[in-house]
Amino acid sequence: MRLFDELKIRDITLRHRILVSPMCQYSSEDGFANDWHLVHLGSRAVGGAALVFTEATAVKAEGRISPWDLGIWKDEHIEMLSRITRFVRGQGSAPGIQLAHSGRKGSTRRPWDQPGGAIPQSEGGWTPVAPSDVAFDSTYAVPAALDEHGIRDVVQAFADAAGRALEAGFRVIELHAAHGYLLHEFLSPLANKRTDAYGGSLENRARLLREVVSAVRGVWPERLPLFVRISATDWVEGGWDIEQSIELVKQIAPLGVDFIDTSSGGMVPDAKIPLVAGYQVQFAAAIRERTGILTGAVGLITSREQAEKIVSEGKADAVLLAREFLRHPYWPLASAREAGNPIAWPAQYLRAAPNGTPIRQRAEALSEEEQAAEKVS
Repeated sequence: MRLFDELKIRDITLRHRILVSPMCQYSSEDGFANDWHLVHLGSRAVGGAALVFTEATAVKAEGRISPWDLGIWKDEHIEMLSRITRFVRGQGSAPGIQLAHSGRKGSTRRPWDQPGGAIPQSEGGWTPVAPSDVAFDSTYAVPAALDEHGIRDVVQAFADAAGRALEAGFRVIELHAAHGYLLHEFLSPLANKRTDAYGGSLENRARLLREVVSAVRGVWPERLPLFVRISATDWVEGGWDIEQSIELVKQIAPLGVDFIDTSSGGMVPDAKIPLVAGYQVQFAAAIRERTGILTGAVGLITSREQAEKIVSEGKADAVLLAREFLRHPYWPLASAREAGNPIAWPAQYLRAAPNGTPIRQRAEALSEEEQAAEKVS
């Protein structure tokens, strides 16, 4: 298994194993994608990524992290998202969408805004929801605890968003159950203080995620992959940890989950996280070894040699890069050239490519397989 080997997941074949991780852009109005998203995501596809994920895309308006988050909670969002997926696919990449609900970390300002923290309702904010009425920290709003009706509404919102994602032309869905957002909040005993069927035991705390997976699989075609991003550990004693993560994967894999995007942290502000190169790879490796599911490694992966080592040693089936793609949008093209295994460049850029680089087939004409998939969806 090598970095530039194809990766087939259900009926989708990724041309190699370098994927674009979701990266919040805080550049939407009312959840709508715009030219920024087209260029941001499209340039990573031009740069040779095998799979390009949107940022965390809210399934409900009140599920946004900030008022400037991308959304897919209404049909009107589909049109511009469709334009983006057509372009991404035209570059030979698979378009993916991360479906998300911010939970108690919602209604906040953008990272570059000063002062930061929660946005009050008087300034366009909202009351966030969570498993329990426990705030992330003193600068965040105290959330309202979801009742059973609210939980059912969240499950339905994820399913409805999956249907819109299919209509918009996405080929991979990732459910965001990491970084202290709603689905992770239900999993972690640090945020989930419930005593009903959604709290207490691991079986109960994982119930919401199982229900969301099942609801999404009910509308997402069997031929298309479903990823889940998890925080493998909260990095806090008494919180979510790798052993619970492994048990969770055993519960959700039979429901139709194909791939675990393995991150960590985000549940509490004071976690002590060892931020060194590859610090999360161990979790992807453990989950892959003990459950047999495909995993992706993330976190401070910056060099081709590092990425190649992760994949070739079987620690993960793919790598997902974020900040490195911001610094170097054409990282896969450059890495492939270094490895002596060049992948196709766009014809428009061929004059700058090394001799012998193949011209990418421009997919204004989709492959027969893709045309058939279009007719089905």
